[in-house]
Amino acid sequence: MSRLGKKPVAVPDKVKVNITGNTVATEGPKGKLSLVYRPEVDVTFDAENKVVVVSRKDDSREAKSLHGLTRALVANMVEGVLNGYSKTIEIYGTGYGVKQEGQAVALTVGYANVVKLDIPQGVTVTIGVPQAKSNTQPAVFTIAGADKQVIGEYAARIHRVKKTEPYNGKGIRYQGEHIRRKVGKALAGK
Repeated sequence: MSRLGKKPVAVPDKVKVNITGNTVATEGPKGKLSLVYRPEVDVTFDAENKVVVVSRKDDSREAKSLHGLTRALVANMVEGVLNGYSKTIEIYGTGYGVKQEGQAVALTVGYANVVKLDIPQGVTVTIGVPQAKSNTQPAVFTIAGADKQVIGEYAARIHRVKKTEPYNGKGIRYQGEHIRRKVGKALAGK
């Protein structure tokens, strides 16, 4: 049996869980989320103990693989509607920057045109430092919301716009991401 799948998901007082058919719906201070789970697993809510329990219907290979996954998705939903998720992104490079234009993020990262990416529903973007001062002081902004998957996908789309190059370190990276730097060519006159 899956170790992760066996653990019940604790539901805090501020979060409401409703299971109808094969849909789990959660509601909390940060918003509402729902998940349609597969028929190989069964999800029940114990209102007395305030826990969600995920169990599988048989020991087939597919049911085993979906057991822990479904439990993790439900746990992420509960955490998301209670506290939310966020990712901080840094843009390194002289003249590189970020600004919000309506429902889109506009990235200036060394291309001829400004790259605009639409902000998904339920996601908020907070810009801390809009313009990079140099290659050592980045432009910083934060993506936040209740759905962990949407936050991660949107952050990955932004990250792919301009990957950090290893020589000067210019580009887009997650906060705390380590970039392996290369030395470059040595002087020719030696």
